[in-house]
Amino acid sequence: MTVATAGEFGLISRVTARLGAASPLVLLGPGDDGAIVATPDARVVASTDVLVDGRHFRRDWSSARDVGHRAAAANLADIAAMGARPTALLVALCAPPDLQISWAEELADGLAAEAVKTGATVVGGDTSSSPTLTIAVTALGDLAGQEPLVRSGARPGDVVAVAGRIGHAAAGYTILSRGFRSPKVLVDAFRRPDVPYHLGPVAARMGATSMIDVSDGLLADLGHIAVASGVGIDLRRDAFQVPEAMRAAATALGVDPYGWILAGGDDHALAATFPPDVELGDDWLVVGSVLAADVFTAGEGVTVDGRRYAGGAPGWDHFR
Repeated sequence: MTVATAGEFGLISRVTARLGAASPLVLLGPGDDGAIVATPDARVVASTDVLVDGRHFRRDWSSARDVGHRAAAANLADIAAMGARPTALLVALCAPPDLQISWAEELADGLAAEAVKTGATVVGGDTSSSPTLTIAVTALGDLAGQEPLVRSGARPGDVVAVAGRIGHAAAGYTILSRGFRSPKVLVDAFRRPDVPYHLGPVAARMGATSMIDVSDGLLADLGHIAVASGVGIDLRRDAFQVPEAMRAAATALGVDPYGWILAGGDDHALAATFPPDVELGDDWLVVGSVLAADVFTAGEGVTVDGRRYAGGAPGWDHFR
């Protein structure tokens, strides 16, 4: 059965039936003109991301459930990077009329499964016919009394630390684009991010000064913090461990694995700056430091071992 056969409202009813139980903060879920979500903090963190077939995912590389996980993770990670707890997702699906309705149902399964990891729920959205399959997700979050972690808070002397996988998804993308399907651990990392959502609010409570999720590449995303904060950031290449599967894949493909680690995106790891006296524990890997503007020309990017990165583009640019 296609979405055209089911019709708009048949599609909506099939998808909403698979979204699972609502979180306690959802006062009214799908079915009305709008959902109602409680805001205990009286402030709402909101973020939107769009995934386009052939641009952000390929249906011959990823299942519909995989795409649902990725679409949800891209937005939930943004909420976590603000130091907030995700509460709800709104999803718009623009689909070709001949799309199998089972694909849309499995997409909903992936969205719901990823959201539940954070305690969030899909509370509504929209559908439309489109020649290009497109998924737009808006995430909402609650700060629980904490101040938001913004990009402009990094200070000279702070340490730079990363939580979560880094470089795995970029390696998986390269492997898939070369026509291979293994190592599975890297291919699966591209298909479904593994995001340490809970560490976002934890970092806020620990005293982090800024944070961002690594969606476009570590160098590029830390560059946003450097520009917003008017500081420099220097990373240490030897701070990163190259997993054996990544090293083997890089050797087989003839690429530098540090390109994946430093400039690859889609893992949605959390990158944050902390005062140097904060005890970070095992969840965070210290990878660099924040420099004063007189040591580093603010706004010009991020260095690696004191030098400009020479391995190509520092990350993904949708219009490059």
